Amino acid sequence: MKYLCLLFFIAGSNALYAAGIDRNLLTIGNSYQLNADTDTIVRKKSLSVGVSYGSDALFFGRTGPIKYPFVTGDAIYNTKSGVFIYGSVLKVLGYAPVDEVDVGGGYFYKFSKSFSGAVSYTRFIFNKNANVIKSASSNDINFKNAYDWKLFKTTIILDYLFGKSNDFFTTVSTSKYFETSWSIFDDKDYLSFNPSFNVIVGTQNFVQRYEVDHNYQYVLPPAVLENLNLSAARRNRIFNVLNYSFKVPVAYNRPHYTLEASWRYSMPVNVEGSLENRRESFFNFTFYYLFY
Repeated sequence: MKYLCLLFFIAGSNALYAAGIDRNLLTIGNSYQLNADTDTIVRKKSLSVGVSYGSDALFFGRTGPIKYPFVTGDAIYNTKSGVFIYGSVLKVLGYAPVDEVDVGGGYFYKFSKSFSGAVSYTRFIFNKNANVIKSASSNDINFKNAYDWKLFKTTIILDYLFGKSNDFFTTVSTSKYFETSWSIFDDKDYLSFNPSFNVIVGTQNFVQRYEVDHNYQYVLPPAVLENLNLSAARRNRIFNVLNYSFKVPVAYNRPHYTLEASWRYSMPVNVEGSLENRRESFFNFTFYYLFY
């Protein structure tokens, strides 16, 4: 967006399109979000606050055994120097009052008009009864770099997650941002679009950790439990393609706020453990307001 600051909730994480600040909602000009899919960077002191709804929690291309629709409240404070801090509160609908709280910070850098990036650290704090698959991890170190080729933008995100399980992820995204040259209600609003194709490569030790933490109660029938071979979990350590996805966000923008709706089609591959992930559509709705 013309007036937006850095909104960096990775993108990702991508770390989670559903728990805490969405890394794709906190991004560098790209989703988890606060809209990371439809902005450009303005280096100035600012505060962004937002709320979002998601149809299911998606964590690096994997979902839990049942759907977990959620709502989040997010805030990010940016300084002129490029340092930023952020926080997020997550509630899975129908469960605990608060399932997760995320806090973190980082630094945004820009090498040229076309090449920018950010490094950040996030701490995930879960309710002890949290059921989202992300709950197997409690820390994330994230590096994100984006290069704008004009015809399209390439973004590469590196994540190291550690806690009860350790995992590495690389997310590669190709996107094309464009906005309308005409207004909707007056000369201060416009629509923006940023369709993208994304590939996630990484390990998936978090899947086995999630199963152990929940005593396999959600994912394995009794007949399978009797003959369970835990050595199969070794395959989770392999660095492999985890997911392909398409995302189409559409946003209505004004100088200080944005309303965005997005659709993502997720295609999990190389699914290990016992989670029966399948192709699925995800819907997200986000509103955020910018103070500066």
